[in-house]
Amino acid sequence: MNKDKIIILILAAGRGTRMKSEEPKALTKLKGKPFLHHILETIKKLDLKIKPFIVVGYKKETIKEMLGDEASYVEQREQLGTGHAVMSAKNSIVHPHEMVLVLSADQPTISVETLEKIITTHLEKRPAITIGTVVVPDYEDWRIGLYSNFGRIVRGSDGKVEKIVEFKNTTPEEKLIKEVNPALYLFDADWLWKNIDRIEMDKVKGEYKLTDMINLAFKEHKKIEAVPVINVLEGLQPNSKEELEILEKLMVE
Repeated sequence: MNKDKIIILILAAGRGTRMKSEEPKALTKLKGKPFLHHILETIKKLDLKIKPFIVVGYKKETIKEMLGDEASYVEQREQLGTGHAVMSAKNSIVHPHEMVLVLSADQPTISVETLEKIITTHLEKRPAITIGTVVVPDYEDWRIGLYSNFGRIVRGSDGKVEKIVEFKNTTPEEKLIKEVNPALYLFDADWLWKNIDRIEMDKVKGEYKLTDMINLAFKEHKKIEAVPVINVLEGLQPNSKEELEILEKLMVE
């Protein structure tokens, strides 16, 4: 297993309605540059052999025209959640690979140092999944709204990751957990592709959630590693123009 056998999958099919824009959310601009450009510039520093795959959907041609052959593309025909986005890529990746790194297109501040840390941990520990996490000091100040509603990383008494609980499903005790899920996942490819179709649709939301893969791995006693991001801002996924303004201000402080 080595770094050259990594496929990067960027989930970029969504519209991002709360941005009040007709553009795909992946093309929202931060510091004058689309989210996707920020991410692709970071990925280039990893110097991987295989071009990243971008899962497109809403206004897919706009993204393809902008990026051209910088990436390969997979179409998510229906917007049925993050798990469904990964399912859509299952039969499109023909390159031999051993790992799949899944990122979201609305993670423009993710650093190459954090990605390298996740990859290094995965290569050393050989788990089914290595997840990136964000550890916050509290849910006050700018973290209200920007992190307070993220899913919580639940660990057992042995310190091992047991599951990720969506904020709306958390107990009062789980709401106090200060380690949250920014949606950064590095999967063992064989395990991912054998099991991705096993996740079930959330009947309330009508979507397949990629976080269910973590819960599945735990139930099967598979190893799960967790790596905190280097900078607490890296997990931010701005959903509105107001949140985008907050992130831009934090980046210059």
